[in-house]
Amino acid sequence: MPVNISDGLPAIQLLKKENIFVMGNLRALRQDIRPLRIALLNLMPLKIVTETDLVRVLSNSPLQVELDLIGLKSHVSKHTPIEHIQKFYIDCSEIRNQKYDGLIVTGAPVEQIEFEDVDYWKEITGIFDWAKTHVTSSLFICWSAQAALYYYYGIPKYPLEKKMFGVFKHHVSDPFNPLFRGSDDEFFAPHSRHTEIRREDIEKVPELTILSESDEAGVYAVQARDGREVFITGHSEYASETLGNEYKRDIAKNIPIEIPVNYYADNDPEKPPVVKWRSHANLLFSNWLNYYVYQTTPYYIDSIH
Repeated sequence: MPVNISDGLPAIQLLKKENIFVMGNLRALRQDIRPLRIALLNLMPLKIVTETDLVRVLSNSPLQVELDLIGLKSHVSKHTPIEHIQKFYIDCSEIRNQKYDGLIVTGAPVEQIEFEDVDYWKEITGIFDWAKTHVTSSLFICWSAQAALYYYYGIPKYPLEKKMFGVFKHHVSDPFNPLFRGSDDEFFAPHSRHTEIRREDIEKVPELTILSESDEAGVYAVQARDGREVFITGHSEYASETLGNEYKRDIAKNIPIEIPVNYYADNDPEKPPVVKWRSHANLLFSNWLNYYVYQTTPYYIDSIH
């Protein structure tokens, strides 16, 4: 997919080295089509890494995507240069009256804090409310999936005895659901989290449907409103080195951490990781873009409601 992103964004050069097709604003203007407007609310601390990861998986379809990077007013990132934020990010207050075909909300390193105690909770729940009527389909990842399920449907989160950390096998609960169309019966996806949601709570809410689970990692994919809301508890978008970087970071800080499960060759941190989730990630995001965004969004974007 030609992903239309701001000229000069670091992700462009990084992904070109991987032979991923992205385009800047000038080239996109020459294509006489209506691109899908996707807003990315990036809550991760290493924003450039997350931008690159998500553009990578959004680049696997023939449709053109116009990506807007959205930031919060109530939280300032300490791990991304302020010049990058000021140059490439739109304040969320600027999109209040705009419509988007899709919204992606990332995870955030705040899962061990109660939802209401997160310093930007009021602002992000305002975005959740806005998305209900201004976005065709919203995709929530990891912490934001837990947060949105809690805010929309009252689903609680629970602390884990130890961090869910590694690459886990999953199975498809509903093979006829469009989100998993073309998927294998079993697939792998990374997880990196300290909390979980539980099947028994989700089953009490008739508006929610579980689409995929893992025997080890629990509920993975949930949808509501016929795909207008999609919740993914893992990190299928992660690059090959991300779990390893998190592991080495915690080791360097003397934070107790186990070797990521099913990640390194022979479970040896001295060896490179074995990527088992890339094909699933590409299929997941391309199916979401195709079936839940492109196939359902109106041609006239102002008609979204």
